[in-house]
Amino acid sequence: EFYANYRLIHFPCGNTGAQMGGWMRKPISRLADLKGLKFRIGGFAGKVIERLGCVPQNIPGGEIYQALDKGTIDAAEWIGPYDDELLGLPSVARFYYTPGWWEPSTTNELMVSRRALAELPADLRLALQTACAETFLWTRREYDLRNIEALRRLRADGVQLRSFPPTLMRAFAQESERQLREQERQDPERFGYVAAEWRRFRTRIRDVIAVTQFSPEEGQP
Repeated sequence: EFYANYRLIHFPCGNTGAQMGGWMRKPISRLADLKGLKFRIGGFAGKVIERLGCVPQNIPGGEIYQALDKGTIDAAEWIGPYDDELLGLPSVARFYYTPGWWEPSTTNELMVSRRALAELPADLRLALQTACAETFLWTRREYDLRNIEALRRLRADGVQLRSFPPTLMRAFAQESERQLREQERQDPERFGYVAAEWRRFRTRIRDVIAVTQFSPEEGQP
């Protein structure tokens, strides 16, 4: 429905799978550790952590290594073990945090004019949809497989794998909710519409996740 307002149709055509929380030059364990932390992170997450004391940095991916190496920034998020290793981040920061709560996965998509798509012969429309679907499955499979080996190498190299402490996760969640509500008020027609649909789905899927991904002792996430 949302894309139809712009006369577009979209096809998912890539997926990174679960993403990590990022690399820190020094460990963080409490809210006070975020004060003044120069963190390469942008978008929605940048607004959230800025309210918690961080100083978000908008740095292109190709410049993250140099910025961490020189101490221009204190922390950086990128994608996951495979891509982070390719970028050389384990050699300039040793504390690797999870989860990437602001971007648990990235889905790439192809947006096409509905009119242009309708003008294609049926066989070419099918070929386009099939190519996007195959690319989506291929990239997700490759990321899962390559991240396994990359994470093994990171552990063997002595990288310190850590989880964001519960106190920080609660703070991230609370501030995220405030940011969402604020953006819903500012843009009720577009952002508010998408957020409302997302909230409804999140409520329904939690019942399934509580059964399929958590033990009875852990309960609903």
